[in-house]
Amino acid sequence: MFKNTIIDSLGRSPWLFHINSGSCNGCDIEIVSVLTPRYDAERVGFKLVGSPRHADIAVVTGPVTKQSLPRVLRALEQIPEPRCIVTCGSCPQSGNVFRGSYSVMAPLSNYVHVDVDIAGCAPKPEAIIDGLLLATQILAEKKRTGNMEATLPNPHAPKEAAEEEQKEKEDA
Repeated sequence: MFKNTIIDSLGRSPWLFHINSGSCNGCDIEIVSVLTPRYDAERVGFKLVGSPRHADIAVVTGPVTKQSLPRVLRALEQIPEPRCIVTCGSCPQSGNVFRGSYSVMAPLSNYVHVDVDIAGCAPKPEAIIDGLLLATQILAEKKRTGNMEATLPNPHAPKEAAEEEQKEKEDA
């Protein structure tokens, strides 16, 4: 009975913690616009919080600089499991125009497991909401199965890639 109460209490709306790891603020402005009345991400339950200890989903923007990397990793460690890590924009995924710079450590996926990548420079608010909804589904799957590395099939992947993923799962 107590276990069911705990599982039911985990069914609340996902809270977001935004981490700027050296961004130009283009993605940050788009994240803020997602929370404004025009796009109103709070209607689907997203709430921006000021502490990683209160968050379920981390949204990382920026190319991940040498100076910011330890701070980003420390903030991500403070988010309680199960958690979802989302990269927003091209910078945390590849370094974008900053790639090859002496101070850029991107991609973030070299250091932590990234659940959702939202592409674009800067991504549109609709794409951000779509990525956050996918992160919410992954978070629910992690809570349901207890597998902290759980993922869902990417609906935007080409069919061949989805078939290859299915074959790999069957072979394992």
